[in-house]
Amino acid sequence: MKEAAQRVQRALRAAGIEAEITEFPQGTRTAAEAAAAIGTDVARIVKSLVFMAGDVPVLVLTSGANRVDEGKLARLTGQAVRRATAGEVREATGFAIGGTPPVGHAQPIPVLADQDLLQHEIVWAAAGTPQTVFPIAPKRLVEITGGRVTDVKEDR
Repeated sequence: MKEAAQRVQRALRAAGIEAEITEFPQGTRTAAEAAAAIGTDVARIVKSLVFMAGDVPVLVLTSGANRVDEGKLARLTGQAVRRATAGEVREATGFAIGGTPPVGHAQPIPVLADQDLLQHEIVWAAAGTPQTVFPIAPKRLVEITGGRVTDVKEDR
């Protein structure tokens, strides 16, 4: 297992979670790729997206079926919001885009969690690389990340 996935495994164990990290050589970089590899619905995939709220990075955990509404994020944070650059994501989390996990970050980062994730018994999140994922109960995911459950999805 690559070092990035090992860091995620250590963070999960430190939180009391014995989740099995699974590697898919075909890749799990996008929610659609992850869902296809796992054999599940895209709504059960956790997208870990970093936004900048002013100068502060914010991690948004959202259902793979949803798009994040930046206007809602701006209202929630009280700051102008934009997608973080690849460099900002790596600096804030220690991981690259496409494999950014919800845990094991380089520094503490505020987390907002999509309320739609809680509709599922188990969801799948990135485990530090574009080929690795792990299953977790969404309520447990919110607990271990210190996430605030809210409505972050774009209304369609």
